[in-house]
Amino acid sequence: MAMHGLILFGHGARDARWREPFERLADKLRTARAASGDAQAVAVAFLELMEPDLPTATAQLITQGCDTITVVPVFFGQGGHIRKDLPALIDQCRATHPAVEIRCAVAVGEDDAVLDALAQYCLRQL
Repeated sequence: MAMHGLILFGHGARDARWREPFERLADKLRTARAASGDAQAVAVAFLELMEPDLPTATAQLITQGCDTITVVPVFFGQGGHIRKDLPALIDQCRATHPAVEIRCAVAVGEDDAVLDALAQYCLRQL
């Protein structure tokens, strides 16, 4: 049975509390996927300072049976890490797991729906 995994990819930080929103988002996604009868293969990964890294998270999802993985960069914009570092990591994962389709979304902050939600949040602060 085909399973599509999802990896939330963040920068990472020295403060362990920084990962909490990523874990909450991952939990929300697992719940939503379970409610729709979909597999719950959702992981978090970080560029630096936190674990797991992207190759490790990718391998974990493959071990769970994923044959397709989408990496979602939870970054506000398409900066240097997303334009340079992430493609190199994606290429590394693809080379290590050639039988798995690995896709990469644009940074979440580039999506109009995300920007609309952020605008609504800002307006609620008035």
